[in-house]
Amino acid sequence: MTLLSILLQAKSSGADMWSNITMIGLILLVFYFFMIRPQQAKAKAATKFREGLKKGDTVVTIGGEYGKIVSFESDDTVIIEIASTVKVKYEKAAISMEASQKAQQKEEKATVA
Repeated sequence: MTLLSILLQAKSSGADMWSNITMIGLILLVFYFFMIRPQQAKAKAATKFREGLKKGDTVVTIGGEYGKIVSFESDDTVIIEIASTVKVKYEKAAISMEASQKAQQKEEKATVA
């Protein structure tokens, strides 16, 4: 049922119309607090993490590669050393998390399972 059909069916009595509108409002609030707001907080935390990166940090990329930040080429790109002679350029957006956080998540999964 669409919102328009709900409103058209509810025109016969004012109480039914307001209860329908209230229910729609409650559903929108639930979506906001359980879906939209946590995503915004997660995105904000990821941005803050990426802005706080510094030379020497050990990180994990979104592709799962572990490496150490060697230098910053620009505001958006980072040079990561993934082996003793292998250096790769990545966008900051491709850095997922710090390696110690990844190891901690693995330990938590192992204890839960």
